[in-house]
Amino acid sequence: MHFLTQKIEFPNVTEATIDGLLAVGGDLSAERLLYAYSNGIFPWFEVEEPILWWSPDPRFVLYPKDLKISKSMKQVLRKNHFKVTENKAFNKVIENCAEAKRRGQKGTWITDDMLEAYIKLHELGYAKSIEVWQNNDLVGGLYGIDIKNQIFCGESMFAKVSNASKVGFITFVQNSNYKLIDCQLHTNHLESLGGKHIKRSEFLKFL
Repeated sequence: MHFLTQKIEFPNVTEATIDGLLAVGGDLSAERLLYAYSNGIFPWFEVEEPILWWSPDPRFVLYPKDLKISKSMKQVLRKNHFKVTENKAFNKVIENCAEAKRRGQKGTWITDDMLEAYIKLHELGYAKSIEVWQNNDLVGGLYGIDIKNQIFCGESMFAKVSNASKVGFITFVQNSNYKLIDCQLHTNHLESLGGKHIKRSEFLKFL
């Protein structure tokens, strides 16, 4: 197990465990986070745990050209029940993601330190949010990290009403120019939208 120091560096991603755990410790400074994402590494840990850094192999991603929209979702989109915006309420989106109840999780991995770190990245122009509104109420959204306008590293999403997060994600992917959406880890939700596993080495080529 690799324990990080104050120096902003990581071991080679090939040294990660079979589950993808690469290193422990360090901090959540903007410099370290940007260095990590640019090298295929991301933090993921729960309250009272040390900072854990991951680089899984395979990687779960979505190529925008492979986006799948079901017939039922096409109907939802045509009805225009939702309004989708970008970077209009980043803080509210990440706070809602932190508060969202997740099946199989006792708490949230979006700790206060994580909130502060990603809000800082947003202020620096590296983190962006997608908001979904219904009757002027924020009912869904997602946020992530922009890598050179080429890759979007999705971090989390939430929905307070049915289909809100799907509408936000689909609209975002359709209107973006990203070559790749990094979903990090598999979920049935994202698989239904076209997500798939690729080798970590293939993912790193994009970076």
